[in-house]
Amino acid sequence: MLTQALLVDDSRSVLNFLKRHIEAEGLVEATTFLDPVEALACARKRVFDLVLVDYEMPHMDGISFIRAFRTLPGCADIPIAMITSRQTDDIKMEALQAGATDFLPKQPQSVEMTVRLRNLVHLGAAVRKQNDRAADLASAVAAATQKLGEREEEIILRLALAVEYRDNDTGEHTLRVARYSRIIAEQLGLPPRLCRDIYLAAPLHDVGKVAIPDKILLKPGRLTDEEMAVIRTHATIGEKILADSSCELIQLGAQIAAGHHERWDGAGYPNGLKADEIPVAARVVAVADVFDALTTRRPYKEPMPLEVARNYLVENQGRQFDPACVEAFLSRWDDVVEIAAGQQATPFQKTEAPLAPIIECAVENRLVEDRSSEAVPAD
Repeated sequence: MLTQALLVDDSRSVLNFLKRHIEAEGLVEATTFLDPVEALACARKRVFDLVLVDYEMPHMDGISFIRAFRTLPGCADIPIAMITSRQTDDIKMEALQAGATDFLPKQPQSVEMTVRLRNLVHLGAAVRKQNDRAADLASAVAAATQKLGEREEEIILRLALAVEYRDNDTGEHTLRVARYSRIIAEQLGLPPRLCRDIYLAAPLHDVGKVAIPDKILLKPGRLTDEEMAVIRTHATIGEKILADSSCELIQLGAQIAAGHHERWDGAGYPNGLKADEIPVAARVVAVADVFDALTTRRPYKEPMPLEVARNYLVENQGRQFDPACVEAFLSRWDDVVEIAAGQQATPFQKTEAPLAPIIECAVENRLVEDRSSEAVPAD
């Protein structure tokens, strides 16, 4: 691949000489400009390996050109030689401070110019090779990082799936909670990475139920106070299962597991946190989790109409739920309705791909604590 050189000089005869000289050995392809402004415009669109620029030019001198060129993306290390017959110490220092690599004398038959030019061509080729290797390495690292992230996601989702299989209802509770949670996170204006992480960690909210005895977890009908006390331990157990992980997604899952039954007014469990003391991810999942519990069929109840469940959220914002989370959720009501109806909303068609294939075959988590009179209004 030929070294790409950018030649800038307001003298056409000098440009022609430089072009012939630099292309003589067949290793370089030169692009010439009489106007430095036009040359900069070209450099914004093309990649060059070497730049030769005259010092004295109209509109913009060589030093100003070098300063501007160095600000362009990917141009910080490109060799730049300034061509001038006025090689005073002041000019050299200013040019070096602007980003010049070397200087070329303005004598066409100069042996020094020939040697320096050859060295610059070799340097430009070496810099390009180094940059290409760096780009290849960055690409390999990015691919490895993506694969590692995908493995982390799969582990998390399969862990959530294991919890789903403890219950014997059909449905997609975990997937819907993840989708609802992402809607809320996005509408709250949380950073895109955090929105994605909340979406992926939300399925872990009930992981602590793996420790709840089947006779309580699978019991039809209302639970006794003693049984409810056992059910409520799932939040603390879930946090313990996920605690101290080096994986950021698992750490977020621990926050969600511990805090998704805390209440905005401080009357929740297990720690009685209130308002902003509750991690934002847990506040988000709390809304998503309860809404899905209200609007889906359970062995012990019929599904609540969407509008009734919506009114429940509104009535309990500022008490059970973070008002901002409720408002964020309801601001995307059309998407909520589509998800509740079992249709994947358009905004999720690409971003949900890793989650859906694993979870969609899951057995729905029944959220058995929603049978208590404290958690769900009477049907």
